[in-house]
Amino acid sequence: MKRQFILCCFSLITVTSVCLSQESASPSPSPTRFKPARSATKEKIVVELEKKVTEAFKNKRAEEFKRYLAPEFVSVDPQGIENASAQLADMEKYDVRENTFTDMKVTFPSPKVAVITYKVTTQATHSGQDTSGTYNVASVWMKRGANWLLICHAFMKGQ
Repeated sequence: MKRQFILCCFSLITVTSVCLSQESASPSPSPTRFKPARSATKEKIVVELEKKVTEAFKNKRAEEFKRYLAPEFVSVDPQGIENASAQLADMEKYDVRENTFTDMKVTFPSPKVAVITYKVTTQATHSGQDTSGTYNVASVWMKRGANWLLICHAFMKGQ
């Protein structure tokens, strides 16, 4: 469990630093340093996207799920580290009956990067084995053009 947590933290730090180091398509009009903005509207959008992508996974709607994922998407969960293709293949092994979200918090380290953390209590099985419980979750979303895309999703069972 400790190894998975360390792996999760390392993955989130790596993905966030990659997102933040990318140059924007249009240069900033001001040389001043970015101040993180808290926008209730942007927070609501990210929370809704997180719920929608989770619902698409739960209902095994692969095409819908795939539309939310960035090409470089990576997932860190009890099954290991997976790219988008592996996550889509793994979707078939899950039977998720219920998800309950709590403590959802969104931060914006830059205008086009959102980090959402929360707890989810789930009733589910993976390959026939019960995986129900409360999980700590962190996701990194990046805005590309008009769309927010999921870059990284970490899902670790709480103790």
